[in-house]
Amino acid sequence: MMECYITDRQSLAVPESLLHAIARNLAEGPEWIQIREKDLSARELFDLVRAAMVLPNPRRAKFLVNSRVDVALAAGADGVHLPSQSPPPHFWRPIAPPGFLIGISCHTVDEVRAAAHEDADYVLFGPVFPPISKTSSQPALGLDKLSRAAESVRIPVLALGGITPENAGACIEAGAAGIAGISIYQK
Repeated sequence: MMECYITDRQSLAVPESLLHAIARNLAEGPEWIQIREKDLSARELFDLVRAAMVLPNPRRAKFLVNSRVDVALAAGADGVHLPSQSPPPHFWRPIAPPGFLIGISCHTVDEVRAAAHEDADYVLFGPVFPPISKTSSQPALGLDKLSRAAESVRIPVLALGGITPENAGACIEAGAAGIAGISIYQK
């Protein structure tokens, strides 16, 4: 099962810094760390990504930057995660190094198919359940739609939204390649 920790420093316990939370999660072993600090300037985000990338990383987790292809490339991150209405992955491939991961947030089975067709490496599909860490205008899609999304493509589909230790297994049983989230990794 693939795991992706999505950062959100606003939802951390007060005494914990974001870098400490990233270090803690690196030690626990998710395959990907998606740095998703939307309110930071490009410089602040670049500095954060660079600082995170020098933390001990015993399992060699990959670092993804949310939305900012420019910052991901400049910082030497392993990839970028794009919102659903972004320019498609094939648009970015000519300027990305080999092996650079490009993922997309998807909310419908058609979006999942389009992402795969447009050369995405993976998709985050959701919200599968009502989100825990934030409010969302998107209705929970449920395990049936997750299953249809996962069956419709050959790229990994990770479940997102309301994922807990109690329902993560159901997502995998529904066909997801893994899980992604903010609150499941917060302590």
